[in-house]
Amino acid sequence: MATRKPTHNPTRSDTILRLAVLAAALTIGLTAVTFWLSYEALHTLAADNGLQGQRAWAWPATIDAFIIIGEVLILRASLLRRVDWLAVFLTASGSIGSIVLNVASAGEVDRMTQVVHAVPPCAALLIFTALMRQIYRALSAPVVAPSTSVDAQPAAPVVERVEEPAPALPPMPAQAPAPQLPAAAAQQPAPIVYRDPRCAAVRPLYDGGTRPGTAAMRDALIVAGHGRVGDSTIRGIIRAEIEQREPTLKSLPATLPLAAGQNP
Repeated sequence: MATRKPTHNPTRSDTILRLAVLAAALTIGLTAVTFWLSYEALHTLAADNGLQGQRAWAWPATIDAFIIIGEVLILRASLLRRVDWLAVFLTASGSIGSIVLNVASAGEVDRMTQVVHAVPPCAALLIFTALMRQIYRALSAPVVAPSTSVDAQPAAPVVERVEEPAPALPPMPAQAPAPQLPAAAAQQPAPIVYRDPRCAAVRPLYDGGTRPGTAAMRDALIVAGHGRVGDSTIRGIIRAEIEQREPTLKSLPATLPLAAGQNP
């Protein structure tokens, strides 16, 4: 008997994947074009102002590299669920400098010519930001295990069953009742899963019945191998998430009386 081969029908996820690949390819191509146009304008500006040869070609990289480095650092901080203000400053400085210098390379011309020179650096910033966003979504997307298609499995043969009278069975002996679990074990809450894994190193400090201070939490993070963490991160991210999950912990008394001007 011939076996029917399963046919593959394009699904919505396949279409989304193809569109994402197409958008990424176009984004990379457009990013290369805009950076090339901006680089060429900056090279002309350097050559007209005393830099020749290899120095004139290398000088534009000192401007456009700020955008690339800043965007990559912003991507890294996003994957770590943080905000890197230094990366934001680098990206903004490189973008503003590139736009201003591209317009300056046009010289004293009409307004439309200056707009033409300003378009490539502006487009480079927007397109490169879109590219970093696509990379972030690809790296942070959850991995889905492939599922086995039911249609691909061969159908089991249908066998006709003949009902037979069931034999008489002796009465079953009385069974002992099933053991009951203690109420505390049955009502035990599920463990809390934190978004920031560093919360697991700080949460045990609350078991003493007091609200730990910044120094104690920093020492616990260092012992757990997370390195030295800033005070604002300890209080604003780690402790905030723990006390958001368990609001009763926020009302605990402090570990030690706080001196004047000392942060908890």
